[in-house]
Amino acid sequence: MRFVPTPLPDAYLIEPQPISDERGFFARTFCRDEFAAHGLDPNLVQCNISYNKRKGTLRGMHFQKAPHEETKVVRCTQGRIYDVMVDLRPESCTFRRWFGAELSAGNRHALYIPKGFAHGFLTLTNDVEVLYQMSESFHAECASGVRWNDPAFFISWPEEVAVISERDAGYPDFVRVLP
Repeated sequence: MRFVPTPLPDAYLIEPQPISDERGFFARTFCRDEFAAHGLDPNLVQCNISYNKRKGTLRGMHFQKAPHEETKVVRCTQGRIYDVMVDLRPESCTFRRWFGAELSAGNRHALYIPKGFAHGFLTLTNDVEVLYQMSESFHAECASGVRWNDPAFFISWPEEVAVISERDAGYPDFVRVLP
């Protein structure tokens, strides 16, 4: 695997390094030792999938509050998404900045999203499946989010949003979620 730093500290784009032969290829997508060697949280305790029927579906921007903050490794296993993370760590030099990358079944890239970041994605095709590996089990009482179009972040989405849940559309302005 190749760990490519993003402009946001502690966040990485992870690119598999396929070994090819006449059968196809083999590539590692997770290795506890390699994650730890790069200073990344290797303790992934839960795995989820999200299936999205329609192009233009937006999910996010989600995070879990303390004491159950979570690191995520996100990859798209079917179709294509524009995946976004926002640094919500007040002490960070990139506080409120975002980074986005296209993840697809074709490029097989993943994003490593550290604790303290909000995460969301927009589907770029129909019939999209997204795989999440998490460092923490889900705790509904800690689930929270920020609005996908909040002017505090100025996220530049590549396409129009066609489908979004009421919850995701209704998150308050970021200034109201700060303690």
